[in-house]
Amino acid sequence: MITLIAGGTGSVKLARGLSKVTEDLMVISNVADNIWLHGLYICPDIDTVTYGLSGLLDKNRGWGVMNDSFVFMEQMRRFGKDYWFKLGDKDLALHIVRTQFIKEGKSLSWITEWIRKSLSISTVILPASDKHFETRIETSMGEMHIQEYWVKHHAELDILNIRYEGIEHANPSAKIFDAIRNSEMIIIAPGNPISSIAPVTSIPSIRKELELRKEKVIAVSPIVGNQALSGPASKYLRAMSIESSPAGIASFYSNIAANLVISESDKEYENKIQSSGVQVYKTNIIMEDDQDEIRLSKHLLKILNKC
Repeated sequence: MITLIAGGTGSVKLARGLSKVTEDLMVISNVADNIWLHGLYICPDIDTVTYGLSGLLDKNRGWGVMNDSFVFMEQMRRFGKDYWFKLGDKDLALHIVRTQFIKEGKSLSWITEWIRKSLSISTVILPASDKHFETRIETSMGEMHIQEYWVKHHAELDILNIRYEGIEHANPSAKIFDAIRNSEMIIIAPGNPISSIAPVTSIPSIRKELELRKEKVIAVSPIVGNQALSGPASKYLRAMSIESSPAGIASFYSNIAANLVISESDKEYENKIQSSGVQVYKTNIIMEDDQDEIRLSKHLLKILNKC
């Protein structure tokens, strides 16, 4: 069994690739970007993985359903309501179903499993927690939900601090602990380390399990040189006083991952990474198409016997 810790567009690419080369994959998804909007409970990272594994994802945008329309959002704009967070008309169905189940008292894990089966997805998707907690960004305009910072304000505001509000009450399901304990390899996807991965790995009980098994944990760097593969990862890292480089990633993950895959163009960081006690593997980590996703996934499985 392989477990993937996931969040963001880089994660869904690797999840897709791994799902095609291994039959026993479990994805632990970030939930700290979940948000209530328009009376609906939205789970962006869970939904991106769900759509990606079901073949419904709009790959050009990296989120939402392909060939979707936005009539609902246009009507919200006409009524003078918030319309900064785009919800597609097809996408709405998932959020409505999820919210109805929540109101019936179902857990997020139960709901995610129900949706997975409804879409005939073979890979199990596990929310990192059934309890709501969220990433909060402190800026010069005040503190705000990460979706407001990233989507509404386009990540343009200076960051003063980032924290995970309510994480101390997070309660991972028993299936998450089973996955971590029984997996041959645990992979940290090349998602944003601060906003997509750390909300999972900072849950105290999950972090403890990873620390005990870090020799079989392998992270894929989301940074090439000093630039993020996508999104504001470099900005978030610098805001938290973490070097935006493969060496910075190695240091950030060193307590929970004994292995790191970096770009073959980043050989200059190899010695520094190894000096921090992290084993380095080099390959092409950029995933531009389905073949790249499969290629990187196969490379990770080859490393499995070396860890």
